Amino acid sequence: MQSNIYVGISAQLALQRRLDTVANNVANASTTGFRAEEMSFEELVTRNGETAVSFVSDGKTHLSTEGGELTQTDDPFDIAVRGNVWLAVQTPTGIVYTRDGRMQMNKDGVLTNLSGDPYLDAGGSPIQLDPQGGRIAINKAGTIEQDGNNIGAFGLYSMPPGAKLSRAGGASVVSDQPPVPEIDFLNNGVMQGYIEKSNVNPILEMTHLTTLQRSFDAVSNVLRETESSLQDSLKTLAGS
Repeated sequence: MQSNIYVGISAQLALQRRLDTVANNVANASTTGFRAEEMSFEELVTRNGETAVSFVSDGKTHLSTEGGELTQTDDPFDIAVRGNVWLAVQTPTGIVYTRDGRMQMNKDGVLTNLSGDPYLDAGGSPIQLDPQGGRIAINKAGTIEQDGNNIGAFGLYSMPPGAKLSRAGGASVVSDQPPVPEIDFLNNGVMQGYIEKSNVNPILEMTHLTTLQRSFDAVSNVLRETESSLQDSLKTLAGS
């Protein structure tokens, strides 16, 4: 009887974690370049005498690798990333990686994101333009030209297999393994004048929220019934 309580609590904890990730996905459904967070769970089996009892693990999170929808803006300071690669941005707390290619040029000619943090080239240096120069052109490999002159190129980075990505604010992430500069521009690159939307499917995520809420309620009902049975047993043993 007591194992029912522990199994129910483990299920509720897992459902709560999944609910948190789904809620975060829904909140970022309109965040440019955002990658949805997914979870995987494992069955944990323990034995109480001859009886096997199954629990659910806390779950492991990972980011979806599916690309978001591309939207044409015709703004030369917008780029969308092609393939499973990332742009590098230097922030006050270190380098982060993003799919958000909405850029601006500061007064010194440095290409930055909307927060003012500079984008980096393949060598890890901020991308410098001529603040008095003309329109920029960016080819599929990320090479930047201004007034017909080659200015530099965006650094495109791929994550090593098995790398664990963690949120670093907005659509940006950090990796537990050093990302690798990408040299395959046949399947990877950028598209000027486009942005990548969040890959979150709001309708699907709302369906997940409904299903999770029902599952949580079902587990709660089981726990209440178990508690009621225990109380009845105690009353019987006490002779009341």
